[in-house]
Amino acid sequence: MSQPELLKKQLYEFAAHIRDPENIAAPAEIENRRMGIYRDLFFNNIQGFLGNTFPVLKSLYDEDRWLELVRSFYALHRCQSPYFLEISREFLDYLQSEHRMREIDPPFLFELAHYEWIELALSISQEEPDLQQVDIESSLLHGHPVMSPLALLLTYAWPVHKIKPEFQPEHPAEQPVCIIVYRDSDDEVQFTEINLVTAKLLQQLELNKDISSADVLNEIAAELGHENTQAILTGGLEILQGLKQKGIILGIAAS
Repeated sequence: MSQPELLKKQLYEFAAHIRDPENIAAPAEIENRRMGIYRDLFFNNIQGFLGNTFPVLKSLYDEDRWLELVRSFYALHRCQSPYFLEISREFLDYLQSEHRMREIDPPFLFELAHYEWIELALSISQEEPDLQQVDIESSLLHGHPVMSPLALLLTYAWPVHKIKPEFQPEHPAEQPVCIIVYRDSDDEVQFTEINLVTAKLLQQLELNKDISSADVLNEIAAELGHENTQAILTGGLEILQGLKQKGIILGIAAS
């Protein structure tokens, strides 16, 4: 075996052992004490980063069960990105597609992990609102509201924003849980829960860039069979103004 081939073989053996030391032997040429340093360094970096990204999820497990979950991800998942900040995204992919649910895993495992990952994604996002394309003075009712690129409308089956060790629901919520997660003017990630009507208003506005808030609210009033359309328009405007105060809505699309 040539020197390059031997080196390649050793590197593969080294990496395989680091990923799964319980099942794959270490390279014979490397002292176990040195391998132990690498084993601890690599794994502790990964589990520490995941613990910081998913603190609520981690708090639902005892230490051994949490490390078992991280170890299975570490050993089995093949990451598609070399960037350290993408590890949490890779962990989410693992939970969604590869992880075999254990009896100790909560039924809301993936949704809670996704919610916590969104917080990280928004905190490091490089997106910037393009205020030159936004009219911040005109009526939110008669124009097309523009959402901040640092605000995301999410819908879950579980009340993920309320979950903690003392509150772990056994069944999904009776209706979809709609949450806007956003980064405020102080660069702090916040959330606000909204009702289904508000969620539908924002979804319809997202789907049709040429429609006004009033048009969507009139459609909603008709669907609900609500005779007092003006009350729907007034209530909708108050909601939009509240979202604008939070920085979730920036204004209306400039004409």
